[in-house]
Amino acid sequence: MSIEIKISRKRISYKIAMQYLNKRVEEVKNGKNIELLWILEHPTTYTAGVSFDKKEIIDKKVKIIKSNRGGKITLHNPGQKIIYFVIDLNKRKKDIRKLITTVENSIINFLKIYEIHSKKDKKNIGIWVNDKKIAAIGIRVSRWIAYHGCSINISNNLKQYLKIIPCGLSNKKLTSIFKEKGIKPENYEKKLADIFIKNIKSI
Repeated sequence: MSIEIKISRKRISYKIAMQYLNKRVEEVKNGKNIELLWILEHPTTYTAGVSFDKKEIIDKKVKIIKSNRGGKITLHNPGQKIIYFVIDLNKRKKDIRKLITTVENSIINFLKIYEIHSKKDKKNIGIWVNDKKIAAIGIRVSRWIAYHGCSINISNNLKQYLKIIPCGLSNKKLTSIFKEKGIKPENYEKKLADIFIKNIKSI
């Protein structure tokens, strides 16, 4: 099964990305296009998943964009890498848990490149370095088409998270590759895509 790999070098607004993603979901549902893996960055944007609570907005001046993905409020900003996908589980195992595990393992494999030991947490979805969250995951499934994706903190401004309770976890801290290792990785998008594609094709 063929998966298109799309890597955007310029930042894409969240709304434009969602329009593109939702259009692709409908095309894949109707057999008019192939699956997609899209790697990009957003300008500073706060988004709310379907289970968010207004109490999780600390700075009331923050503009929140509502999303149909799973999860609560999160932040996208420059230096954070987004991996969106549109995956047809009708052609694979109809196992959402396996898909989430595949996404988790892909992030863990990517972080190993930078000698960062990360892990899953059964209680709190995402990827963690000790007790600090480095990657978020939010997936929606419609007629067994899985979409949205995950985000990995590479070298983004973590102070911007202080305006919200990210993912509803008030007692958890955030981290990034830069905070852990003091480096700002460059030209890693193809490696990241290769890891995801290899793992997705094993579903």
